[in-house]
Amino acid sequence: MTESAAHAAPTEPRGDLCIRTLAMPADTNANGDIFGGWLLSQMDVGGGVFAAKVAKSRTVTVAIEAMNFRKAVYVGDLVSVYAHLVRIGRTSMTVRLEAWVLRRKEEQPILVTDGNFTYVSIDDDGRPQPIKRDGVIAT
Repeated sequence: MTESAAHAAPTEPRGDLCIRTLAMPADTNANGDIFGGWLLSQMDVGGGVFAAKVAKSRTVTVAIEAMNFRKAVYVGDLVSVYAHLVRIGRTSMTVRLEAWVLRRKEEQPILVTDGNFTYVSIDDDGRPQPIKRDGVIAT
C-alpha cells in the first residue's frame, strides 16, 4: 500500500456506531466552527462506551494518538462516532474512532476526524485489571 493510500479517507464509516449528537452553537470556537475539543470529547465518550462493552468493566482513557482533523464541523451537522478494535492486550485496548458528519442538504456522510484511543480496564478501586475475553481473563 502506498503512503497516500494509507492516509486516504475511507468512503464509509467502519465499526460500531457508539454515539450520535447534533453540533450546536454553544459548541463553537471564535471562528464560528465547532471547537475541536468538543469533537474530541464526543469521540472519547463514544470510545469509552465501546471500550467498556469490550472489557465488560470500567475503562479509562490513557492515550490519544494519530488524530487526523480532516474537515471542519459546522453548527447543525449530525455527528456520529464509530469504533472498531485495533488491538487488545492484557489490561488495555486500542480503539480506532471515526467521527462522521451528515450536513444539511447532503446525502452522504463525511469523515471529519479519526484517531486511535487507548483505554485501560480498571477495577472498583481504579487499578488496572485484566480484560475478560469470552468469559476468560486475559493472561
